[in-house]
Amino acid sequence: MPAVAEPSVPELRGPFVPVLVTGPSMSPTLRHGDAVLVRTGGRPTRPGDVVVAVFRSRPDLLVVKRAVEPRDGGWWLRGDNDLVADDSRAYGVADVRGRVVARWWPRPGRIRGGSR
Repeated sequence: MPAVAEPSVPELRGPFVPVLVTGPSMSPTLRHGDAVLVRTGGRPTRPGDVVVAVFRSRPDLLVVKRAVEPRDGGWWLRGDNDLVADDSRAYGVADVRGRVVARWWPRPGRIRGGSR
């Protein structure tokens, strides 16, 4: 019987990585189609940071969400759009891969942490 491949965890390579936002979960901060710049490494994640992460229950899915609090060795994440619940409420704890520092297209600007 052939071996079944485990889903691979998406990897961000380099100190700054471009990522395309898909879906409405981070609206109004980020919209579907926004291109953001993600910083890997650097300072530790803080509550309120917009991050790129992988849910432990969905290791094949890279997401953009807001860090709420550290939990169980990872982070509890929420989207800024309360009408969309595809965040830690559905998938549990996530491991942060990087922090969103800027939107570079179509409306360039810094993405700041803090409460939504």
